[in-house]
Amino acid sequence: MQIEANLVDIKKREIYPARVTVEGGIISSIIKIEKKCESYILPGFIDAHIHIESSMLVPSEFARLAVLHGTVATVSDPHEIANVLGIKGVEFMLENAEKTNFKFYFGASPCVPATPFETSGDTLDSDAVAQLLANPKIKFLSEVMNFPGVLMGDADMMAKISAAKAQGKPIDGHAPGLMGDDLTRYIDAGISTDHEAFSYEEGLEKLQKGMKILVREGSAAKNFAALHPLIDAHHDNMMFCSDDRHPNDLLRGHINELVKRAISLGHNIFDVLEMACLNPIEHYGLDVGTLQVGERADFIEVDNLKDFTLLRTVIDGEVVAQEGETQLHSSTFEPLNKFKAKAKEAKDFYLPQCENMEVIQVVDHELMTYEKVAHNGDTEDVLKIAVINRYEDVAIHGIAHVRGFKLKEGAIASSVAHDSHNIIVVGCSDADMARAANLIIASKGGVSAVSAEESHLLELAVAGIMSSADGFEVAQKYEQIDSFVKEVLGSKLSAPFMTLSFMALLVIPEIKLSDKGLFDGRSFHFIAPCKEE
Repeated sequence: MQIEANLVDIKKREIYPARVTVEGGIISSIIKIEKKCESYILPGFIDAHIHIESSMLVPSEFARLAVLHGTVATVSDPHEIANVLGIKGVEFMLENAEKTNFKFYFGASPCVPATPFETSGDTLDSDAVAQLLANPKIKFLSEVMNFPGVLMGDADMMAKISAAKAQGKPIDGHAPGLMGDDLTRYIDAGISTDHEAFSYEEGLEKLQKGMKILVREGSAAKNFAALHPLIDAHHDNMMFCSDDRHPNDLLRGHINELVKRAISLGHNIFDVLEMACLNPIEHYGLDVGTLQVGERADFIEVDNLKDFTLLRTVIDGEVVAQEGETQLHSSTFEPLNKFKAKAKEAKDFYLPQCENMEVIQVVDHELMTYEKVAHNGDTEDVLKIAVINRYEDVAIHGIAHVRGFKLKEGAIASSVAHDSHNIIVVGCSDADMARAANLIIASKGGVSAVSAEESHLLELAVAGIMSSADGFEVAQKYEQIDSFVKEVLGSKLSAPFMTLSFMALLVIPEIKLSDKGLFDGRSFHFIAPCKEE
């Protein structure tokens, strides 16, 4: 392969016309030429933190969509499937990823389950995490969400951190809102990154104390606007990530969107590309080329450096996307799952009335929720929410109230519910909630939405969180059910299913819901659905 184009050398911070020759998947020569070139070549983009499972696609299908936007690699935490299937689930991700030459780099998840206050499908103790870290395919210790455990010196958590240090592998953080002395202690334990900073002040303090900040823009959590002012002074310690990205959003764009946005705001193009293309390689030790002689031929060709309209994506010297068409093919695999819940009735969602209800207040584009109290009669937009244990056939214990979904009728449900992936459902009536949940129970995984006249279901046959179907078909079907929730059921949220999936993530304050009950993420204890005055 030989390409003549304007070469963007991020390391040397220069752009010049060049002839690039690729032999055996390696860049064998780069020669400056005296020629006017119309296109540009530059290193491919890297998502520095993502849960592939949140795309509802297995890795081989995720790759088919991601390469359309110039993404050549991801740093991926497989804790979603690990919470369902343990080491067996992680092994599935590694095996499926090998069906494509897209560069997936997985970590060992230290918080499976995320907390002991929920029911998960499996557990990764310190021995299991050490076993995974010994695998050369595992590049890092995934996000340490149990930051209270780190601060308290929890033996199991510290053993997992020690195992990563013994292997010389980076340790990812997860500490929303953590600042001051507690942040210092968290970093001193060996935590090197954080993707949860949601304010300029938080991001700045973490950078000043030696952390690397990942600027996140996912389907639900969006922190770019708050954090991009840090780029000019701190780009060498920053990266871009999506964390969680639904299939329809992945079809529209990926890290390329953050690159375009940052450059349009006036940030230096080399600073931005360093974050998108180089910093993840250096921090995690990835085998991804940076457009230098002797390195792997991993690069993209675009028509300009403003819109970054993709002409082709190249991985290991092979064209994997060209002019809007993926060149990667679907692969066959055997789905695996764990699902024992049985059908529910409307009466199973009963919750006694009280004068002062604890309410989970949802905020669009945020994972943080807020504790509010709805007094008797103050029920505008207050809906019932429930989490159903999918791993056992038991009664529903996790029922509470939520505000912010703005459903006018019906219900929505999902077995994508971070991080234990029980069934989570919110609705306008107990009967609607039962209908939506039962669609998922019957198919052993999926996302569903029901109105009085209609019902919609996207089946997720792989661990109840990923589809076994073609990625483009999944994206289209998800787009349809997402539109139904907004246009027919009336939700005003930008990503109602993604927001719903995080209502059970107990490690994000202030209050969330697990299959065991309403939970205060600040004090780490259960609270009653009725507020005592």
